[in-house]
Amino acid sequence: MIRGLIFDINGTTSDILTNEGHDEIYRVLANFLAYQGIALHADELRELYFATNKRQRRERGEEFPEFDAVGVFKEIIGQSASAYTKKLPTAKLRLLPGICAEVFRAASRFKLELYPGVLATLNALKSKYRLAALSDGQHVWGLPELHSVGLDGYFDPVIISSDFGYRKPDPRLFALTLQKMRLTAEEVIFIGNDMYRDVFGAKTAGLKTVFFRSNQGDQRSRGVEADYIIYNFPELLEAVPFLESSSGTAAGTSGALDH
Repeated sequence: MIRGLIFDINGTTSDILTNEGHDEIYRVLANFLAYQGIALHADELRELYFATNKRQRRERGEEFPEFDAVGVFKEIIGQSASAYTKKLPTAKLRLLPGICAEVFRAASRFKLELYPGVLATLNALKSKYRLAALSDGQHVWGLPELHSVGLDGYFDPVIISSDFGYRKPDPRLFALTLQKMRLTAEEVIFIGNDMYRDVFGAKTAGLKTVFFRSNQGDQRSRGVEADYIIYNFPELLEAVPFLESSSGTAAGTSGALDH
């Protein structure tokens, strides 16, 4: 019996477009830091951001490492602080790395909206199934973005990879989400838009899977097949009962592909 659904967020429920290579991000952020007494040229800030990000992930020692954006900016501020910076109020200094991470995301984000039919579909599902979210990304960005698109309150728990230092398809994230839901893998369907991180990861953890072929994510088979494929979000209302009534074997996959 299916009792719960776990959703990836970006690329599955939310259509988001970001570009961390855009020059304007670093101009805006360098100007903001100047007000904090930190003198960095935009190009210098860009180089520091990517170098710190890369080193942080390398030092995780994980197969699928995740970085911590707040930690990246905490390190940059610590390295670049002037005497003026160090005289800022203690409360402001404590909050500054998180604020920088938010400014960075705001400047790098060019689109954020729900895919058509997401709210109506989730409203139809939430009375029967427990809904959870498992997303690769940053905690400091993820929760405000859920609020921005009207999805805060729909998912419990909300698991975000930056809190753990590793990302999907690491099986620990799926196991933790199931643990917090107090459900077994056999009772849960995972819905995602990336064939490797979502479908491969969830199937390795023993979950049934729905692949949303959206405009984002790795759509190659990667040697794994989803139990059901949807091409628009409201088709989930057909996919869930189909998987609930089937054994999730090859027969179910065939039926899904014929859909």
